[in-house]
Amino acid sequence: FLFVPAVEVKIEVVIPEKERSKEEMSPNGKASPLIYKVNGTARHYHLEEHPIASNPYHNPKDVMEASVCHVKDLENGQMREVDLGCGKALLIKESGEFHAVGHKCPHYGAPLVKGVLSKGRVRCPWHGACFNIGTGDIEDFPGLDSLPRFQVKIEKEKVYIRASKQALQTQRRTKMMAKCISLSNYNLSSTNVLIIGAGAAGLVCAETLRQEGFSDRIVMCTMDRHLPYDRPKLSKSMDSHPEQISLRPKEFFRTYDIEVLTEMQVAAVDIKNKTAVFKDGFKMEYNKLLIATGNTPKALSCKGKEVENVFNIRMPEDANRVVKLATSKNVVIVGASFLGMEVAAYLTERAHSVSLVELEEVPFKKFFGERVGRAVMKMFESNRVKFYMQTEVSELREQEGKLKEVVLKSGKVLRADVCVVGVGAVPATGFLKQSGINIDSKGFIVVNKMMQTNVPGVFAAGDAVTFPLALRNNKKVNVPHWQMAHMHGRIAALNMLAHGMEISTVPYLWTAMFGKSIRYAGHGEGFDDVVIQGDLDELKFVAFYTKSDEVVAVASMNYDPIVSKVAEVLAAGRTIRKRDVE
Repeated sequence: FLFVPAVEVKIEVVIPEKERSKEEMSPNGKASPLIYKVNGTARHYHLEEHPIASNPYHNPKDVMEASVCHVKDLENGQMREVDLGCGKALLIKESGEFHAVGHKCPHYGAPLVKGVLSKGRVRCPWHGACFNIGTGDIEDFPGLDSLPRFQVKIEKEKVYIRASKQALQTQRRTKMMAKCISLSNYNLSSTNVLIIGAGAAGLVCAETLRQEGFSDRIVMCTMDRHLPYDRPKLSKSMDSHPEQISLRPKEFFRTYDIEVLTEMQVAAVDIKNKTAVFKDGFKMEYNKLLIATGNTPKALSCKGKEVENVFNIRMPEDANRVVKLATSKNVVIVGASFLGMEVAAYLTERAHSVSLVELEEVPFKKFFGERVGRAVMKMFESNRVKFYMQTEVSELREQEGKLKEVVLKSGKVLRADVCVVGVGAVPATGFLKQSGINIDSKGFIVVNKMMQTNVPGVFAAGDAVTFPLALRNNKKVNVPHWQMAHMHGRIAALNMLAHGMEISTVPYLWTAMFGKSIRYAGHGEGFDDVVIQGDLDELKFVAFYTKSDEVVAVASMNYDPIVSKVAEVLAAGRTIRKRDVE
């Protein structure tokens, strides 16, 4: 907005002293070889030198100052988006002090002015990421980058913001990181930190180690052929190519000496000799280990399951191929899971027909409850999705090797050119069976609040673990969500460095269908009632999930920022009673 101030406020971008000294010194001035192992053969790639970027605020031409308001224009606890001419900032007043940071969440660009301000941090209204208003640092996820921080000056009752034009335009800041000291001295087959899995948990672990000044070798390995990417987009934005959804560019891994071994599968872990054994026979010794292998999608077990054009969506190539094959054709989706429903929503505009087969009577019943599930189902039906509920697939029929029909146990036969299977997943932990690492009856790795397993020096994170959830009296739970994987990775890294940090984050997730989002915070497992405010038919509602007298989770549609508000209350350790929301 444009607004004529009676008094002005100045903001200046400053790097904290600690960050500045980190930025100006490089323990790794020399180029060092990065070693990628592919199919059992080591290849050396020599890196060009990466001079550390000089402080962007040393360039006087880049810095601008603007008066943005009168000191009395903002009350305590208020936020305002202010325009500095070449970009915007978020101005915040809390406890009598002014702060200025980037105005957009670096994750997907949500306007933070519509978020929730609470005790020195602002929470994103869309996906729940939290940022410290004094430093701009990211404190809860999703996303990897922090906010730029700008300097605020008060002169003659006016508030001024002094800012770097570059920071105003990019609206994100990557925290300073250490580099590896003399990689060239390393033995190819040993590393200080080995990370198995290159999803959000693995990447955040590696980045956190570097942010904390760790300058020894870090190796990540993945069965995937790609560097870490934004996995939720596989079902929400199915024709995205790997480079469009990568979480960090290739240069980032080179600059900070994070080695990534792609298409490398670990077959066993020998905890006695601290060694990971790869499928191709290669062995790598480690000092600290993070297991973040995620889940493996369940396949169908019916007759004809090996027919062509039946997909689990595991990689960008799977999603891209489904979109290509589904265009103007008949699609059958098995399972009204988050993945199944998002794929159905994405394909409706492209496919000739979309049918969804599900064992339950209503989609999302166990997660969102029957009433919300029915409202979502109605939205899908009005978008031409046909549901076949309370049945399952008995056979996949082919013609010339390719899928032609899906036969249901109810006797119904559906025409199908493509089938997407979304019937859940199992933890990818089979390779740990004989390892001595504690795994529960469902295959989840059991960790404590510091993401430590029962084996010293071995940590686990992400979808493959159960951990004590503070929010539910430290009940051991599995929370297979993107935000939680980020936080697990961060906590694991801090405890590899002996920080003694315990996890206490509130789970937060979202699903997107037909341009609408459902946001969700808390852990509603075992809820016994749902209190709904708003209008389900209009898809503008908030649902509070209660267990006995306590609110354990909340979901909303078109009701921002209520879910972020509830997440902040729960994060503060406060209890919300059922009577408070009725």
